[in-house]
Amino acid sequence: MEGRAYSSTAALMPLPPGHPFPAVKYMLTREAVCRFLPVLDSQPAPWEVVELAHDADYLRRWRFGDVSRQEERDLGFPWSPQLVFRSLVAVGGTLQAAHDALGRGWGLNLSGGTHHAGRARAAGFCLLNDVAITALWAARAGLRVAILDLDVHQGDGTAEITHGDQAIFTVSMHAQVNYPRRKIPSNLDLPLQAGADDKSYLRVLKEQAIPAVAAFNPELLLVLNGSDVLAGDRFGRLALSVAGLLERDRLVFRAASAARFPVVSVMSGGYRRDPRETASAHAGTAWELRSAFGAPGTVWAPRKGLVTAYGPRMPVEDLP
Repeated sequence: MEGRAYSSTAALMPLPPGHPFPAVKYMLTREAVCRFLPVLDSQPAPWEVVELAHDADYLRRWRFGDVSRQEERDLGFPWSPQLVFRSLVAVGGTLQAAHDALGRGWGLNLSGGTHHAGRARAAGFCLLNDVAITALWAARAGLRVAILDLDVHQGDGTAEITHGDQAIFTVSMHAQVNYPRRKIPSNLDLPLQAGADDKSYLRVLKEQAIPAVAAFNPELLLVLNGSDVLAGDRFGRLALSVAGLLERDRLVFRAASAARFPVVSVMSGGYRRDPRETASAHAGTAWELRSAFGAPGTVWAPRKGLVTAYGPRMPVEDLP
């Protein structure tokens, strides 16, 4: 079944010269994905939906720039109105992708995966936690939600925000010795040794991560398909090849398709020195998602009640 992707490239934010965040990767990824999928501009999420996951005073202070230099350093970005708007747009893209997933089996946000943002703290380039917001929004609609975090860094903010919510199950596969220094326990953490290669990584994925998600039997699956697991990533400490990364995504998406778990894929991290390599990896993930759910002969049959239970609660206005 034909699908679409969402992108936040229309919402730009100013960065100082030489800043390490590879903002150009988002446009490069969009250009690559446009070759095989329509890509639409994401719409900003409403503040009342963002408040499902974040403290109201925290949001007020960031919204109006009432933040300290230390908070900016923890985030890794200087405050600007454009930063706040772009963060809202990234969240909106994940919400829109979730809406698509429940109707057609899969949704794709070429942004998002901001899993270090906690309830009242910004960290690691993450101001608003799009996956936690989307998971809580879906859980409030009565759905069971699994989050499979395949970024090289542990999903500490997501674990903090969703802790104790029985409708949400979090799994994080990450490099054990890496940012963040303080890990907040997920429902299932699968730390990997530095330098883990394709073979060792895929074994853990197949033997532990995918079975754990399947046992939870989610009605929505959010996957953080970080490319920072690749060998040579500036902020990662694993050693997957591009072929190994694509096999990771293929295994996850095909297992979800076979089990009829609606899937949302978000970009998450990727910091190769050549941003074109990062964009190529992210585009490969998008191709694997489309192939698993939209291959010729594939018919997506949503589980009974999913769309009717969830659709009227869609918070992003004017969906295309």
